[in-house]
Amino acid sequence: QVQLVESGGGLVQAGGSLRLSCAASGRTFSMGWFRQAPGKEREFVAAISWGGGTTSYADSAKGRFTISRDNAKNTMGLQMNSLKPEDTAVYYCAARNTGLPGLRFSTRDYAYWGQGTQVTVSS
Repeated sequence: QVQLVESGGGLVQAGGSLRLSCAASGRTFSMGWFRQAPGKEREFVAAISWGGGTTSYADSAKGRFTISRDNAKNTMGLQMNSLKPEDTAVYYCAARNTGLPGLRFSTRDYAYWGQGTQVTVSS
């Protein structure tokens, strides 16, 4: 019912910036960004409400990352500044359209996922 496609990943030096985008097809409630490094579990990065007025960030992302969405275009973005080597991971766009509206922070709360985009930060 919902399809998601991420883009914008790449290789940057520490301290640099990247902007990720997620193009969605279909209706969504809240959306979020997650990331997964090799050998580690997928972890929460940021989430945003349907209207974009409410956001939440992992402690590791606060002050450096900004999540946004444009419902007219049905897209979601993640602006990443001051990148660190530990930010290296595959970043996934996630969405849900069931249950009560509101932010969710677990991978198990999201039914729809993009294919992922690689972000590599060199030291």
